[in-house]
Amino acid sequence: MASSTVPFSLIFFFFLLFISSSIAQQSFRPKSLVLPITKLQSSNQYITTFKQRTPLVPLNLTVDLGGQFLWVNCEDSYHSSSYKPARCRSAECSLANSKACGTCNDKPKPGCNNNTCALFPDNPFGPITTIGDVGSDVISLQSTNGKNPGQSVLAPKILFVCGANLLLEKLDGGVKGMVGLGRGKMGLPSQLASTFSFNRKFAICLGSQNGVIFFGNGPFTFLPNLEISSRSSLIYTPLLFNPVSTAGSYFQGEPSAEYFIGVKAIKINGKNVPINTTLLAIDKQGNGGTKISTVQAYTMLQTSIYEAVSDAFSKALEQVPRVKPVAPFKVCFNSSFLGSTRVGPGVPQIDLVLQSKSVVWRIFGSNSMVNVGDDKLCLGFVDGGLEPRTSIVIGGHQIEDNYLEFDLAASRLGFTSSLLFRQTNCGNFNFTSNV
Repeated sequence: MASSTVPFSLIFFFFLLFISSSIAQQSFRPKSLVLPITKLQSSNQYITTFKQRTPLVPLNLTVDLGGQFLWVNCEDSYHSSSYKPARCRSAECSLANSKACGTCNDKPKPGCNNNTCALFPDNPFGPITTIGDVGSDVISLQSTNGKNPGQSVLAPKILFVCGANLLLEKLDGGVKGMVGLGRGKMGLPSQLASTFSFNRKFAICLGSQNGVIFFGNGPFTFLPNLEISSRSSLIYTPLLFNPVSTAGSYFQGEPSAEYFIGVKAIKINGKNVPINTTLLAIDKQGNGGTKISTVQAYTMLQTSIYEAVSDAFSKALEQVPRVKPVAPFKVCFNSSFLGSTRVGPGVPQIDLVLQSKSVVWRIFGSNSMVNVGDDKLCLGFVDGGLEPRTSIVIGGHQIEDNYLEFDLAASRLGFTSSLLFRQTNCGNFNFTSNV
């Protein structure tokens, strides 16, 4: 019987090829990462997807711009050889700023370990808050050259909190948790910046159907070959610090992880709207001010601000017939009497005046109006009540097709107002891979 042998030189060649490939994969340092966003029309929730665990499992997660951290349901089939609980008084627990140490009487598993620190995962759509173990695991995201997605990269020790089945209530689209992009150390932007030596910077661009999140440094380009992340394209305003947490549950003395900006006045068609400006400041108890949110579908205004804005807007459109309102909106118009422009229905522009009269976030018809059918267009702002925690919450509809860059290190927001003026939109990042 004949026998055959593989030449040693060939074995050595394949060994070198394997080693070279492994080293190349390990040494690849992306300059930026990209995540897709899909809007669910049924719930107005913004969903992203990435992979976690060993072996990797794809997860649908609801995007929470001001969320403190990533939380994932561990109660339903969480299996991973790379999961590690964060032991009490460890460096991980210190980073998480956890002051709770949990115990579990069941068999050890993700979400059930003794001597493990805990935090409070929060579902603001419920609203529901529980307590959950802090742990770490691998996640996989796609790199990008700013124009296309590139090869996938592993972040080996991303801290997150284990949630339970009940936390998934009112979350849509097969979602298994929420990804918090807040400004704290456990927010995904800070963790990815630390892992890959990025600047602590990320950008979000929501669309009415599709959008995108970028982590790290640009430039970022949208079809048809428009670079929208340059300094010349953005308007800058400071991110303000709220010393009191605005989360559903938190430890005493914990600051807010949400993104606040300094709205000083509101104008409609260039005219000041008379509002109580003391409501626009953040007080010592953390109340008031203006924040940006992806879990609030439409911009919410404290009652007196809402009434002033809606009255001024209606007066500017007094020649257009009003129609019966459609909840949650109170001011609606016959759309057949309104023209159309590149940036949506031809209605008065709404200006959020920021740190000076020359720094304005301009809201055009595509972001101020909502088509509710039957020739009805409604002013897409809602009454937040007499004493909301935050006086103005800029919601998802108002920031769609606006490019927002959050620079955590410089504590500033760069924004564009509507990209429709530039004949592109947030769904125009080319997700066709270049590798």
